Amino acid sequence: MAINRYRLNALVRKGNRSAKLVTRLLAKVDKLLGSILLGNTLVNVAAAAVTNIIVLRLFGQNDWAILSGTLAITFILLVFSEIMPKVLAASYPERIALPFSYILSPLITLFHPVVWVAGMLVKGFLRILGIKLHNDHSKTKATLEELRSMVLDAEHFLPRKHQKMLLNLVDLERITVNDVMVPRNQIESLNIDVNPIELRQQIITSHHTLMPVYAESQSNIIGILHIKRVLSLLQEEVIDAIQLREVLQEPYFIPSDTPLLKQLQQFQERHSRMGLVVDEYGELLGLVTLENILEEIVGDFTTQSPSQTGKYLRHSDGSMLLEGSSSLRDLNRKLGLHLPLGEAKTLNGLILEHLQDIPEPGTSLKIEGYAIEIIQTQDRAVKVARIFPTRPDLARPLP
Repeated sequence: MAINRYRLNALVRKGNRSAKLVTRLLAKVDKLLGSILLGNTLVNVAAAAVTNIIVLRLFGQNDWAILSGTLAITFILLVFSEIMPKVLAASYPERIALPFSYILSPLITLFHPVVWVAGMLVKGFLRILGIKLHNDHSKTKATLEELRSMVLDAEHFLPRKHQKMLLNLVDLERITVNDVMVPRNQIESLNIDVNPIELRQQIITSHHTLMPVYAESQSNIIGILHIKRVLSLLQEEVIDAIQLREVLQEPYFIPSDTPLLKQLQQFQERHSRMGLVVDEYGELLGLVTLENILEEIVGDFTTQSPSQTGKYLRHSDGSMLLEGSSSLRDLNRKLGLHLPLGEAKTLNGLILEHLQDIPEPGTSLKIEGYAIEIIQTQDRAVKVARIFPTRPDLARPLP
Protein backbone atom coordinates (compact mmCIF):
# COMPACT_ATOMS: atom_id res chain seq x y z
CA MET A 1 0.00 0.00 0.00
CA ALA A 2 2.94 2.37 0.59
CA ILE A 3 4.59 1.81 -2.78
CA ASN A 4 4.91 4.87 -5.01
CA ARG A 5 2.25 4.42 -7.70
CA TYR A 6 4.00 6.70 -10.18
CA ARG A 7 7.29 4.82 -9.76
CA LEU A 8 5.33 1.57 -10.12
CA ASN A 9 3.71 2.78 -13.36
CA ALA A 10 7.14 3.75 -14.68
CA LEU A 11 8.41 0.20 -14.01
CA VAL A 12 5.35 -1.25 -15.74
CA ARG A 13 6.07 0.83 -18.85
CA LYS A 14 9.61 -0.53 -18.81
CA GLY A 15 8.24 -4.09 -18.86
CA ASN A 16 9.08 -5.12 -15.27
CA ARG A 17 7.17 -8.36 -14.58
CA SER A 18 7.10 -7.88 -10.80
CA ALA A 19 5.67 -4.38 -11.21
CA LYS A 20 2.96 -5.70 -13.52
CA LEU A 21 2.04 -8.34 -10.93
CA VAL A 22 1.93 -5.75 -8.13
CA THR A 23 -0.30 -3.55 -10.30
CA ARG A 24 -2.70 -6.43 -10.86
CA LEU A 25 -2.82 -7.12 -7.12
CA LEU A 26 -3.49 -3.45 -6.31
CA ALA A 27 -6.22 -3.35 -8.94
CA LYS A 28 -8.33 -5.55 -6.63
CA VAL A 29 -7.40 -4.17 -3.24
CA ASP A 30 -10.32 -5.88 -1.48
CA LYS A 31 -9.04 -9.34 -2.44
CA LEU A 32 -5.46 -8.35 -1.60
CA LEU A 33 -6.33 -7.04 1.86
CA GLY A 34 -8.71 -9.93 2.51
CA SER A 35 -6.04 -12.53 1.72
CA ILE A 36 -3.34 -10.76 3.74
CA LEU A 37 -5.60 -10.36 6.77
CA LEU A 38 -6.84 -13.94 6.49
CA GLY A 39 -3.29 -15.30 6.46
CA ASN A 40 -2.25 -12.93 9.25
CA THR A 41 -5.22 -13.98 11.40
CA LEU A 42 -4.61 -17.69 10.79
CA VAL A 43 -0.98 -17.38 11.86
CA ASN A 44 -1.80 -15.36 14.98
CA VAL A 45 -4.60 -17.73 16.07
CA ALA A 46 -2.44 -20.77 15.34
CA ALA A 47 0.49 -19.29 17.33
CA ALA A 48 -1.79 -18.58 20.29
CA ALA A 49 -3.27 -22.10 20.15
CA VAL A 50 0.15 -23.76 19.97
CA THR A 51 1.38 -21.63 22.88
CA ASN A 52 -1.66 -22.63 24.94
CA ILE A 53 -1.05 -26.33 24.22
CA ILE A 54 2.64 -26.07 25.18
CA VAL A 55 1.84 -24.27 28.45
CA LEU A 56 -0.81 -26.86 29.37
CA ARG A 57 1.56 -29.79 28.73
CA LEU A 58 4.44 -28.21 30.65
CA PHE A 59 2.64 -26.60 33.61
CA GLY A 60 -0.85 -28.05 33.52
CA GLN A 61 -3.88 -25.96 34.54
CA ASN A 62 -1.75 -23.25 36.13
CA ASP A 63 -3.44 -19.85 35.83
CA TRP A 64 -0.21 -17.90 36.18
CA ALA A 65 1.51 -20.05 33.54
CA ILE A 66 -1.38 -19.57 31.09
CA LEU A 67 -1.37 -15.81 31.72
CA SER A 68 2.41 -15.60 31.28
CA GLY A 69 2.25 -17.62 28.05
CA THR A 70 -0.52 -15.39 26.68
CA LEU A 71 1.43 -12.21 27.47
CA ALA A 72 4.62 -13.68 25.99
CA ILE A 73 3.05 -14.77 22.69
CA THR A 74 1.20 -11.41 22.46
CA PHE A 75 4.50 -9.52 22.86
CA ILE A 76 6.27 -11.74 20.32
CA LEU A 77 3.50 -11.41 17.74
CA LEU A 78 3.25 -7.66 18.29
CA VAL A 79 6.97 -7.04 17.80
CA PHE A 80 8.02 -9.69 15.28
CA SER A 81 4.78 -10.29 13.38
CA GLU A 82 3.14 -6.87 13.35
CA ILE A 83 5.30 -3.82 14.08
CA MET A 84 8.73 -4.85 12.74
CA PRO A 85 7.64 -6.25 9.34
CA LYS A 86 5.21 -3.39 8.74
CA VAL A 87 7.78 -0.71 9.60
CA LEU A 88 10.32 -2.48 7.38
CA ALA A 89 7.83 -2.72 4.49
CA ALA A 90 6.77 0.93 4.89
CA SER A 91 10.45 2.00 4.78
CA TYR A 92 11.31 -0.11 1.73
CA PRO A 93 7.98 -0.68 -0.06
CA GLU A 94 9.47 -1.32 -3.49
CA ARG A 95 12.01 -3.87 -2.27
CA ILE A 96 9.34 -5.75 -0.32
CA ALA A 97 6.33 -5.50 -2.64
CA LEU A 98 7.98 -6.60 -5.89
CA PRO A 99 9.43 -9.97 -4.75
CA PHE A 100 6.61 -10.79 -2.31
CA SER A 101 4.00 -10.31 -5.02
CA TYR A 102 4.98 -13.80 -6.28
CA ILE A 103 4.02 -15.22 -2.85
CA LEU A 104 0.84 -13.21 -2.42
CA SER A 105 -0.50 -14.08 -5.86
CA PRO A 106 -0.94 -17.85 -5.23
CA LEU A 107 -2.16 -17.16 -1.68
CA ILE A 108 -4.92 -14.95 -3.06
CA THR A 109 -5.96 -17.80 -5.37
CA LEU A 110 -5.88 -20.27 -2.45
CA PHE A 111 -7.90 -18.07 -0.09
CA HIS A 112 -10.30 -16.90 -2.79
CA PRO A 113 -13.46 -18.77 -1.59
CA VAL A 114 -13.18 -17.56 2.01
CA VAL A 115 -12.16 -14.04 1.00
CA TRP A 116 -15.01 -13.86 -1.51
CA VAL A 117 -17.63 -14.72 1.14
CA ALA A 118 -16.09 -12.26 3.61
CA GLY A 119 -15.85 -9.60 0.92
CA MET A 120 -19.53 -9.98 -0.02
CA LEU A 121 -20.50 -9.56 3.64
CA VAL A 122 -18.34 -6.44 3.96
CA LYS A 123 -19.75 -4.90 0.78
CA GLY A 124 -23.28 -5.67 1.98
CA PHE A 125 -22.73 -3.93 5.32
CA LEU A 126 -21.07 -0.93 3.63
CA ARG A 127 -23.93 -0.69 1.15
CA ILE A 128 -26.38 -0.62 4.05
CA LEU A 129 -24.35 2.21 5.60
CA GLY A 130 -24.40 4.12 2.27
CA ILE A 131 -20.63 3.95 1.70
CA LYS A 132 -19.45 3.64 -1.92
CA LEU A 133 -16.24 1.81 -2.80
CA HIS A 134 -13.69 2.62 -5.52
CA ASN A 135 -12.96 -0.62 -7.29
CA ASP A 136 -9.62 0.24 -8.94
CA HIS A 137 -7.06 1.92 -6.68
CA SER A 138 -4.17 1.36 -9.05
CA LYS A 139 -5.36 4.02 -11.50
CA THR A 140 -5.56 6.93 -9.08
CA LYS A 141 -5.20 10.18 -11.01
CA ALA A 142 -3.14 13.05 -9.68
CA THR A 143 -4.89 16.39 -9.30
CA LEU A 144 -3.27 19.65 -10.40
CA GLU A 145 -2.36 20.48 -6.80
CA GLU A 146 -0.79 17.04 -6.29
CA LEU A 147 1.14 17.42 -9.54
CA ARG A 148 2.30 20.85 -8.41
CA SER A 149 3.45 19.39 -5.09
CA MET A 150 5.41 16.66 -6.87
CA VAL A 151 7.21 19.26 -8.97
CA LEU A 152 8.03 21.27 -5.84
CA ASP A 153 9.34 18.13 -4.10
CA ALA A 154 11.61 17.45 -7.09
CA GLU A 155 13.76 20.53 -6.44
CA HIS A 156 16.80 18.32 -5.76
CA PHE A 157 16.50 16.65 -9.17
CA LEU A 158 15.50 19.59 -11.39
CA PRO A 159 17.26 22.90 -12.01
CA ARG A 160 15.38 25.84 -10.54
CA LYS A 161 14.58 27.23 -13.98
CA HIS A 162 13.17 23.92 -15.23
CA GLN A 163 11.12 23.53 -12.06
CA LYS A 164 9.61 26.98 -12.55
CA MET A 165 8.74 26.17 -16.15
CA LEU A 166 6.93 23.00 -15.11
CA LEU A 167 4.99 24.89 -12.43
CA ASN A 168 4.00 27.51 -15.00
CA LEU A 169 2.86 24.76 -17.35
CA VAL A 170 0.67 23.24 -14.63
CA ASP A 171 -0.87 26.67 -13.95
CA LEU A 172 -1.87 27.14 -17.61
CA GLU A 173 -5.05 25.16 -16.96
CA ARG A 174 -6.41 27.71 -14.48
CA ILE A 175 -5.19 30.90 -16.19
CA THR A 176 -7.39 32.41 -18.88
CA VAL A 177 -6.52 34.61 -21.86
CA ASN A 178 -8.12 37.48 -19.97
CA ASP A 179 -5.22 37.30 -17.49
CA VAL A 180 -2.42 37.73 -20.04
CA MET A 181 -3.99 39.67 -22.91
CA VAL A 182 -2.86 43.09 -24.10
CA PRO A 183 -5.69 45.51 -23.13
CA ARG A 184 -7.61 47.24 -25.90
CA ASN A 185 -6.18 50.68 -25.09
CA GLN A 186 -2.63 49.32 -25.55
CA ILE A 187 -3.23 47.61 -28.89
CA GLU A 188 -1.22 49.08 -31.77
CA SER A 189 -3.54 48.87 -34.75
CA LEU A 190 -3.98 50.39 -38.20
CA ASN A 191 -6.81 52.69 -39.20
CA ILE A 192 -7.62 51.85 -42.81
CA ASP A 193 -9.73 55.02 -43.17
CA VAL A 194 -6.79 57.47 -42.87
CA ASN A 195 -5.19 58.95 -45.95
CA PRO A 196 -2.84 56.59 -47.90
CA ILE A 197 0.33 58.49 -46.99
CA GLU A 198 -0.38 58.32 -43.26
CA LEU A 199 -1.38 54.66 -43.59
CA ARG A 200 1.94 53.86 -45.24
CA GLN A 201 3.78 55.71 -42.48
CA GLN A 202 1.96 53.73 -39.79
CA ILE A 203 3.01 50.45 -41.40
CA ILE A 204 6.66 51.52 -41.82
CA THR A 205 6.98 52.68 -38.20
CA SER A 206 5.29 49.60 -36.73
CA HIS A 207 7.34 47.35 -34.45
CA HIS A 208 5.11 44.31 -34.91
CA THR A 209 4.84 41.54 -37.49
CA LEU A 210 1.07 41.16 -37.09
CA MET A 211 -1.24 44.14 -36.69
CA PRO A 212 -5.03 44.43 -36.33
CA VAL A 213 -6.67 46.68 -38.89
CA TYR A 214 -9.88 48.54 -38.07
CA ALA A 215 -12.37 50.77 -39.85
CA GLU A 216 -14.34 53.63 -38.32
CA SER A 217 -13.64 52.62 -34.69
CA GLN A 218 -10.95 50.55 -32.97
CA SER A 219 -13.56 48.02 -31.88
CA ASN A 220 -14.45 47.26 -35.51
CA ILE A 221 -11.55 44.97 -36.47
CA ILE A 222 -11.82 44.02 -40.14
CA GLY A 223 -8.69 41.88 -40.43
CA ILE A 224 -5.11 41.09 -39.40
CA LEU A 225 -2.22 42.43 -41.47
CA HIS A 226 0.96 40.39 -41.84
CA ILE A 227 3.71 42.89 -42.62
CA LYS A 228 5.53 40.57 -45.01
CA ARG A 229 2.40 40.37 -47.21
CA VAL A 230 2.40 44.12 -47.76
CA LEU A 231 6.09 44.61 -48.58
CA SER A 232 5.37 44.90 -52.29
CA LEU A 233 2.81 47.63 -51.64
CA LEU A 234 5.32 49.61 -49.58
CA GLN A 235 7.40 50.21 -52.69
CA GLU A 236 4.76 52.74 -53.72
CA GLU A 237 4.63 56.19 -52.14
CA VAL A 238 0.99 55.65 -51.21
CA ILE A 239 -0.92 52.51 -50.29
CA ASP A 240 -4.26 51.71 -51.85
CA ALA A 241 -6.77 50.78 -49.13
CA ILE A 242 -8.54 48.39 -51.51
CA GLN A 243 -5.32 46.48 -52.19
CA LEU A 244 -4.59 46.45 -48.46
CA ARG A 245 -7.97 44.87 -47.72
CA GLU A 246 -7.16 42.04 -50.17
CA VAL A 247 -4.08 40.93 -48.20
CA LEU A 248 -5.76 41.03 -44.78
CA GLN A 249 -6.26 37.79 -42.88
CA GLU A 250 -9.60 37.03 -41.29
CA PRO A 251 -9.60 38.06 -37.60
CA TYR A 252 -9.66 35.25 -35.04
CA PHE A 253 -11.83 35.98 -31.98
CA ILE A 254 -11.36 34.26 -28.61
CA PRO A 255 -13.76 34.18 -25.60
CA SER A 256 -12.19 35.92 -22.60
CA ASP A 257 -12.58 32.90 -20.28
CA THR A 258 -10.65 30.46 -22.50
CA PRO A 259 -7.91 28.63 -20.49
CA LEU A 260 -4.39 29.30 -21.73
CA LEU A 261 -3.61 25.62 -22.25
CA LYS A 262 -6.65 25.20 -24.48
CA GLN A 263 -5.79 28.39 -26.37
CA LEU A 264 -2.24 27.17 -26.91
CA GLN A 265 -3.65 24.02 -28.51
CA GLN A 266 -6.00 26.08 -30.67
CA PHE A 267 -3.13 28.27 -31.88
CA GLN A 268 -1.29 25.08 -32.84
CA GLU A 269 -4.29 23.61 -34.68
CA ARG A 270 -5.08 26.84 -36.54
CA HIS A 271 -1.41 27.65 -37.28
CA SER A 272 -2.13 31.08 -35.86
CA ARG A 273 -0.15 33.41 -33.60
CA MET A 274 -2.67 36.08 -32.63
CA GLY A 275 -6.27 36.21 -31.43
CA LEU A 276 -8.63 39.01 -30.46
CA VAL A 277 -10.23 38.60 -27.02
CA VAL A 278 -13.93 39.44 -26.75
CA ASP A 279 -16.42 39.33 -23.88
CA GLU A 280 -19.81 37.63 -23.79
CA TYR A 281 -21.35 40.55 -25.68
CA GLY A 282 -18.77 40.43 -28.48
CA GLU A 283 -17.04 43.62 -27.36
CA LEU A 284 -13.29 43.76 -27.97
CA LEU A 285 -11.29 43.48 -24.72
CA GLY A 286 -7.75 43.03 -26.05
CA LEU A 287 -5.53 40.64 -27.94
CA VAL A 288 -3.43 37.65 -27.02
CA THR A 289 -0.49 36.25 -28.95
CA LEU A 290 1.40 33.00 -28.93
CA GLU A 291 4.31 34.87 -27.32
CA ASN A 292 2.07 35.93 -24.41
CA ILE A 293 1.31 32.28 -23.64
CA LEU A 294 4.90 31.10 -24.10
CA GLU A 295 6.09 33.82 -21.71
CA GLU A 296 3.82 32.34 -19.07
CA ILE A 297 5.81 29.10 -19.40
CA VAL A 298 9.42 30.10 -20.04
CA GLY A 299 9.41 33.70 -18.80
CA ASP A 300 9.89 36.97 -20.63
CA PHE A 301 11.74 37.04 -23.93
CA THR A 302 14.73 39.33 -24.32
CA THR A 303 13.30 41.16 -27.32
CA GLN A 304 10.67 43.80 -26.62
CA SER A 305 9.19 46.56 -28.68
CA PRO A 306 9.89 50.11 -27.55
CA SER A 307 6.27 50.49 -26.47
CA GLN A 308 6.72 47.72 -23.88
CA THR A 309 9.76 49.14 -22.12
CA GLY A 310 10.07 51.65 -19.32
CA LYS A 311 7.07 50.52 -17.28
CA TYR A 312 9.03 50.26 -14.03
CA LEU A 313 11.24 52.94 -12.50
CA ARG A 314 12.98 52.00 -9.26
CA HIS A 315 14.07 54.65 -6.75
CA SER A 316 16.96 54.51 -4.31
CA ASP A 317 14.60 54.10 -1.34
CA GLY A 318 13.23 50.86 -2.85
CA SER A 319 9.96 52.32 -4.07
CA MET A 320 8.91 51.97 -7.72
CA LEU A 321 6.97 54.10 -10.16
CA LEU A 322 4.56 51.92 -12.10
CA GLU A 323 2.11 52.54 -14.91
CA GLY A 324 -1.48 52.00 -13.88
CA SER A 325 -2.01 49.78 -16.92
CA SER A 326 0.68 47.34 -15.74
CA SER A 327 -0.54 43.75 -15.44
CA LEU A 328 -0.72 42.44 -11.87
CA ARG A 329 0.66 39.09 -13.02
CA ASP A 330 3.65 40.84 -14.60
CA LEU A 331 4.27 42.87 -11.45
CA ASN A 332 4.18 39.77 -9.27
CA ARG A 333 6.39 37.78 -11.62
CA LYS A 334 8.96 40.42 -12.54
CA LEU A 335 9.17 42.37 -9.28
CA GLY A 336 8.53 39.59 -6.78
CA LEU A 337 5.37 41.22 -5.41
CA HIS A 338 2.32 39.42 -4.01
CA LEU A 339 -0.53 41.61 -5.18
CA PRO A 340 -3.93 39.82 -5.14
CA LEU A 341 -5.11 38.29 -8.41
CA GLY A 342 -8.88 38.39 -8.71
CA GLU A 343 -11.32 40.33 -10.84
CA ALA A 344 -8.83 43.17 -11.34
CA LYS A 345 -6.12 42.46 -13.93
CA THR A 346 -4.14 45.72 -13.80
CA LEU A 347 -2.76 47.95 -11.06
CA ASN A 348 -5.32 50.60 -11.98
CA GLY A 349 -8.15 48.07 -11.70
CA LEU A 350 -6.88 46.86 -8.31
CA ILE A 351 -6.75 50.42 -6.92
CA LEU A 352 -10.22 51.31 -8.24
CA GLU A 353 -11.62 48.02 -6.92
CA HIS A 354 -10.16 48.76 -3.49
CA LEU A 355 -11.25 52.43 -3.29
CA GLN A 356 -14.56 52.11 -5.18
CA ASP A 357 -13.84 55.61 -6.50
CA ILE A 358 -11.55 57.53 -8.86
CA PRO A 359 -8.67 58.69 -6.63
CA GLU A 360 -7.03 62.10 -6.73
CA PRO A 361 -3.24 62.48 -7.16
CA GLY A 362 -1.56 62.29 -3.76
CA THR A 363 -4.00 59.71 -2.40
CA SER A 364 -2.33 56.86 -0.50
CA LEU A 365 -3.68 53.46 0.41
CA LYS A 366 -2.48 50.06 1.52
CA ILE A 367 -3.29 46.80 -0.29
CA GLU A 368 -2.04 43.45 1.03
CA GLY A 369 0.54 45.30 3.11
CA TYR A 370 1.90 47.34 0.20
CA ALA A 371 1.76 51.14 0.53
CA ILE A 372 0.64 52.69 -2.76
CA GLU A 373 0.63 56.40 -3.62
CA ILE A 374 -1.32 57.80 -6.58
CA ILE A 375 1.02 60.03 -8.62
CA GLN A 376 -1.02 60.83 -11.73
CA THR A 377 -4.54 60.19 -12.99
CA GLN A 378 -5.86 60.64 -16.50
CA ASP A 379 -9.17 59.88 -18.23
CA ARG A 380 -10.79 58.52 -15.06
CA ALA A 381 -7.95 56.06 -14.48
CA VAL A 382 -4.72 55.85 -12.50
CA LYS A 383 -1.92 56.69 -14.90
CA VAL A 384 1.11 56.41 -12.59
CA ALA A 385 1.38 55.04 -9.06
CA ARG A 386 4.22 54.63 -6.61
CA ILE A 387 4.47 51.39 -4.66
CA PHE A 388 6.63 50.56 -1.68
CA PRO A 389 7.45 46.84 -1.89
CA THR A 390 7.88 46.35 1.86
CA ARG A 391 5.04 44.60 3.69
CA PRO A 392 4.89 46.04 7.22
CA ASP A 393 2.10 43.67 8.21
CA LEU A 394 4.43 40.71 7.62
CA ALA A 395 7.46 42.21 9.32
CA ARG A 396 8.60 40.59 12.56
CA PRO A 397 8.26 42.79 15.65
CA LEU A 398 11.47 43.75 17.39
CA PRO A 399 12.16 41.80 20.60
